[in-house]
Amino acid sequence: MAKFVVSFVVLSFFYSFQLSNAASTTHNVIKFGAKPDGKTDATQPFLKAWSAACRSATPSTIYVPKGRYLLKAIVFGGPCKNKITVLIGGTLVAPTDYRALGNSGYWILFIKVNRVSVFGGTLDAKGAGFWACRKSRQNCPVGARSITFNWANDILISGLTSINSQSAHLVINSCKKVVVRNVRTIAPDQSPNTDGIHVQGSNGVSITGSTLQTGDDCISIGPGTRNMLMSGIKCGPGHGISIGSLGKEFNEDGVENIMVTNSVFSGSDNGVRIKSWARPSKGFVRKVVYQNLIMKNVQNPIIVDQNYCPDNKGCPRQTSGVKISQVTYKNIQGTSATAEAVTFDCSPSNPCRRIRLQDIRLAYNNKAATSSCKNVRGTSAGVLMPESCV
Repeated sequence: MAKFVVSFVVLSFFYSFQLSNAASTTHNVIKFGAKPDGKTDATQPFLKAWSAACRSATPSTIYVPKGRYLLKAIVFGGPCKNKITVLIGGTLVAPTDYRALGNSGYWILFIKVNRVSVFGGTLDAKGAGFWACRKSRQNCPVGARSITFNWANDILISGLTSINSQSAHLVINSCKKVVVRNVRTIAPDQSPNTDGIHVQGSNGVSITGSTLQTGDDCISIGPGTRNMLMSGIKCGPGHGISIGSLGKEFNEDGVENIMVTNSVFSGSDNGVRIKSWARPSKGFVRKVVYQNLIMKNVQNPIIVDQNYCPDNKGCPRQTSGVKISQVTYKNIQGTSATAEAVTFDCSPSNPCRRIRLQDIRLAYNNKAATSSCKNVRGTSAGVLMPESCV
């Protein structure tokens, strides 16, 4: 794990060095016809700026000056000839009518691109109308993720703020070598499915120094995610940092080599959670480290739930096939909003194995909290409050 962390430090330095030393051609979106009034559709001018940058044989910068720019659903596609920096000084706004983004599932999509960096700026997806549609159970679109990277490599996202996404704020799917730093995601705590950052099928993702306040998971980690570091995260409100839900499909890639460190959870529904469907699966979770974490009035600071079966559909009377092993919880302290601060509800057919608890201090109403264990095997050391049931 130490080599894994060092590799991310080196990667971050590489990005900083590379970006500061590259001569770049600048493409200002206003010169392509964009108007910073928040009312005039700027989708085509942005696409023209992207096309110019993408076909450039030398490094390019797409510059978005101060102001508000109305964007409909937009795709920035590759492959491109050289690296591209997107420098956002203003705010990108979605149409007021949530139906205008359609059923594609995305608002801003980067697909099959390499060596792309996004700096600064705000994304305002105006999601409230869509949430109201969902709440009223009308015939609603699927909901748009604010910014998505599909099949992208060597990506840097720095200083970006995303507010009021219809669905997830930032999605990293099937990517390699992605650095996310100093990002903010903001949505009301009752907004549905507004995950801060969702990562799946990706290798080598680093998320640092970010503040995530959402109506769903601050960070959600899906199948096929490997070698992921999260550090300096401020989570809450939201549903915590979740691995899963996993195991919905039988043939599903596992999750491996994950670290969450030096982070704070405030008023979230969960702290660190691993969740899987109660149904057969070839999936797994292994080599996970949670360390140096502070919980402030968190409902479930430490939880493993392998009996996820919403509305009892598709999984009653079954057990999870997801194999959870080699998970370490170290130096986690603070307060629980519920009496039971540590919950291991593991699969009876595939018990959690090689679980380690070390130096856990979680209180409830100024007293020691409690713990609950089902189908879990492991070890414990150091100061343990609540007492370990592992």
